[in-house]
Amino acid sequence: MTTPSAGFDSSWLAAQKVAEDAAALGRDVVLARDLLGRASLLIDDMGERLAPDSPELVSLRERFVEVTRPFTGLEPVQTARSMFAPELFFTAPELTEVSPRGDGVGKICTLERTVVGTDWIQRDDDSASGTPVSRRDRRVALYGFKGGVGRSTATAVLARHLADLGRCVLVVDLDLESPGVSNLLSDEAGRPRHGIVDHLVEAAVGNADDLELVGRASLLNYHGNGEVFLAPACGLPLEGQPYSYLSKLNRIYTDLPATSDGAPPRPFAVRLEQAIAACEDQVERLARRPDHVLLDSRAGIHDIAAVTLTRLSGLALLFAVDNPSTWEGYRMLLSEWQRRPDRARELRERVRIVGAMFHSAGDTERLGVLRKNAYDLFVDTLYDLPDEDEPEPFYTPAGQVDDAPYAAIPILFGNDLVGLDPLRSRRWPELPFVEAAYSKFTTTVERLLPEPHEDA
Repeated sequence: MTTPSAGFDSSWLAAQKVAEDAAALGRDVVLARDLLGRASLLIDDMGERLAPDSPELVSLRERFVEVTRPFTGLEPVQTARSMFAPELFFTAPELTEVSPRGDGVGKICTLERTVVGTDWIQRDDDSASGTPVSRRDRRVALYGFKGGVGRSTATAVLARHLADLGRCVLVVDLDLESPGVSNLLSDEAGRPRHGIVDHLVEAAVGNADDLELVGRASLLNYHGNGEVFLAPACGLPLEGQPYSYLSKLNRIYTDLPATSDGAPPRPFAVRLEQAIAACEDQVERLARRPDHVLLDSRAGIHDIAAVTLTRLSGLALLFAVDNPSTWEGYRMLLSEWQRRPDRARELRERVRIVGAMFHSAGDTERLGVLRKNAYDLFVDTLYDLPDEDEPEPFYTPAGQVDDAPYAAIPILFGNDLVGLDPLRSRRWPELPFVEAAYSKFTTTVERLLPEPHEDA
């Protein structure tokens, strides 16, 4: 009778146990997993060489191969001295520390080589993301794990509300696979010639300096000296000019090498930051510095959402409908943050749940249920971290909870909102049922935002 092979999850768990034994020898180790899920154990022997035929290395290699099959890397166990460029693994920015160095015990890190997902747990500092804190704090990410929850409409209503207060607002349509907010804000007359996708492909070859990336929102009416600008996902080229959006979209997610010796590489997160910064700079040249930048993110588990939430924004609004699939999805994502306690502590201070699509009558009790479900989610993932001896103090579901991250900001929903066509009425945000539905949302988010620039 043959021994059954390990599966994806069980082989990774077994690999971690072998990594612990390797670290017990006093050397730092990296447990890496490639695009197919195959694991390799990398041992740092730069300080003291570990011979390939040493008994401990031979034993580790035999055990590692045995417990990880069929998810065994092509080179199952390697030492730093045997590698061509060990720094690409032992100092990679994507490293996640599992356990620190101890007395006679090496540090253990994991390294995921993935197509989607690394940015959920990526480091968040200026050198990694390229986002200055002063800019990031003025950006608001609007995200929903599930689509169809009114996120783009809420973005447009919030932009109009802030403009009514005299603020300069930039809306960036980051739902690149399914652009939505652009059509709520501008018709063709107000659409710039280029979009976010254009910047990503042109900047890759150093050709982005003359792009027209932003235009004034032509479908919103607002009062006073406020302004709303739109950076669309897709541009509107001049008549007769070729424009292949799909061809560009298929090429934007690539991480690019450095442009010269000594320069840093250009991962997708940095390239997206540069595109947003270019839009902000254009708004400043056309009018003034944006007071607020609203990032309408793609839904689901996607690199754009990961980068937007964790690295590009100061406030993250998580849209939720109270159903099992919503909470299961958010639990998957927040559990990734939980793997990096340092990231979790920073992120939990700047997220808020938005209760989407609440019917205007009879939902008072259901709002409380949503808040309780969100509370349980946050406690289990972001407030019960592996390196905390005592849980962080957290709000209880009862009492004053309006400022808690789980305290869902409600957006009401009525049949009048179904099929709302902004092209038929540029004053649609001023309709009484729209203002009633979004009033709590807009005023609460306004309170969470930084003050406008002093020179506004």
